[in-house]
Amino acid sequence: MAESSILQNRRGTRYLMFDDSATIADVFALRCRTSPNAPAYREFDGATKEWKGVDWREVGQRVACMREGLRREGLKASDRMAVMLKNSINWVVADQGAFAHGLVTVPLFVDDRPDNVAFILNDAGVKLIVIDGEEHWKRLKTVRDQLGSLQRILTVKPVNDPEEPRLALLSDWLPKEGGSYDRPEVKATDLATIVYTSGTTGKPKGVMLSHRNILSNVQSGLAVYDVFAEDIFLSFLPLSHMFERTADYYLNVVSGASIVFSRSVPQLAEDFKIVQPTIIFSVPRIYERFLAAINDQLKKASPAKRKMFDLAVDVGWSRFEYQNNRGPWKPSFLLWPLLKKLVADKLLSRLGGKLRFAVAGGAALSPSVSKVFVGLGLPICQGYGLTEASPLLAVNLLDKNDPSSVGPAVPGIETRIGENNVLLARGPNVMMGYWNNPEATRAVLSEDGWLNTGDQVRIDDQGFIHITGRIKEIIVMGNGEKVPPVDMELAIQMDPLFEQALVYGEAKPYLSALVVLNDDEWARVAAEANVDPRLDGDGRDKAEKLLVQRIGKQTKEFPGYAGVRKVTVAREKWTIDNGLITPTLKLKRAAIFKKYSQAIDDMYKGHVL
Repeated sequence: MAESSILQNRRGTRYLMFDDSATIADVFALRCRTSPNAPAYREFDGATKEWKGVDWREVGQRVACMREGLRREGLKASDRMAVMLKNSINWVVADQGAFAHGLVTVPLFVDDRPDNVAFILNDAGVKLIVIDGEEHWKRLKTVRDQLGSLQRILTVKPVNDPEEPRLALLSDWLPKEGGSYDRPEVKATDLATIVYTSGTTGKPKGVMLSHRNILSNVQSGLAVYDVFAEDIFLSFLPLSHMFERTADYYLNVVSGASIVFSRSVPQLAEDFKIVQPTIIFSVPRIYERFLAAINDQLKKASPAKRKMFDLAVDVGWSRFEYQNNRGPWKPSFLLWPLLKKLVADKLLSRLGGKLRFAVAGGAALSPSVSKVFVGLGLPICQGYGLTEASPLLAVNLLDKNDPSSVGPAVPGIETRIGENNVLLARGPNVMMGYWNNPEATRAVLSEDGWLNTGDQVRIDDQGFIHITGRIKEIIVMGNGEKVPPVDMELAIQMDPLFEQALVYGEAKPYLSALVVLNDDEWARVAAEANVDPRLDGDGRDKAEKLLVQRIGKQTKEFPGYAGVRKVTVAREKWTIDNGLITPTLKLKRAAIFKKYSQAIDDMYKGHVL
């Protein structure tokens, strides 16, 4: 790697600089040398009930020990190593230790089904895996006979299983001191990681990303956002997903910002108040949960407080539109300092009160959710990407933000519109291909490097990309009308009554929906409407009619032909364990259709197509 120097983004913020020959291990080592005493990571210690942090020097020492352990294990450059841990310092140490030794990391979702994990481990030929402890081993133990490629299973916590000779406690396995920091010859263009995308149908595909793919994407992000060494990230999306891995973890290595690993999603609200992050990257569902909590609080508030809230959001949103040259100046803006103090600051304190900006990605962010947070003074910048692009392709900027879009393409990435209005992208961040799957690679990646995203778009005069649909997720009704089910499902789920929703209607005369209800909210709604909440017997029709009405209120902005006329309530939640959603929380539509095929048929009985 070239001698270290400084990279400046367009606003003059200073970051580590590295040339195109750098690997992730090179950049990590450079960070440890450049700011050894600066805070790097912090996490909650369950034993002492305290938050404990490490600086870059200590992290570097732990990575050196990990690398030496891998050398003693007999692993060689390009061998594959899997990480199946919750977000933690150990995740970073395992990942960077693998890179330091020239290995290829394979991240795994901690809640993935054992059979899916076994498939990935065998498909990638993984030789070593790091897991948390007994809970994970109990799951993997059910597919023990399918883990033939593994030669070592490291556990962070003790596991008692005398019948499994491959098990070893990480603390016992690690050498007391790290060896030489000299690394094997690994090039920036070499494979760094294989990330399996859990498709909604079929077996997952292993996306191959090089060191250069990932680092170029970090550089693109830092070219448009100011991130300072003093910034604090709260990490809660799984590091097995490239959104979190690139945007939080690898970006923090380059920028020198610190990361605090959240305890869990159920404790996230409390962690926000404790950690007081300055920047977050999140999927829309987290923003929706916080908004639902605000709405619940407003239901109990006086009419005057609800009006004050609405006024704050409306004035704040109008100010935002004015600042982005999309609206006029209004006298009501003079009220903002007071509204900010009385309303906005108090509500945003739920998120710690120190957020400078937030980025939303992974799925479409509802405009109504965006309007509330932006109106309260929290800039949410919606972005877009996919694992095959490391993952960032486009994102809104703080001074160029159109929440109805996913922003313009980030620096270094070319975009164009292909056949059927599908977005094509090309750049140094685009994957090498799918692992052991040249046919799938050819289907999405052209010989000259253009990636077919599968998403239909329009690009406006200012370069903002607007997602208009997805080739494989469009319902064509019996009358030929086309409906985007994902957009409708997101709208339905804005009602806190509906935890999950799936819209159906392919070749049918009308749309129907399968939904999973929030039990507490349903009990309240049913009681208010004097409806039997049990959803059986004589009261079933009345209850389902009420649900259809609630769905109608959420989807009123869609065309008339896109109305949902029938609904079926699923008795169990759709989870990773029951195979109905992917680890990235996307619906496995085919699996849900199969499981509820009879219920779907019943919703169309008596209708001639």
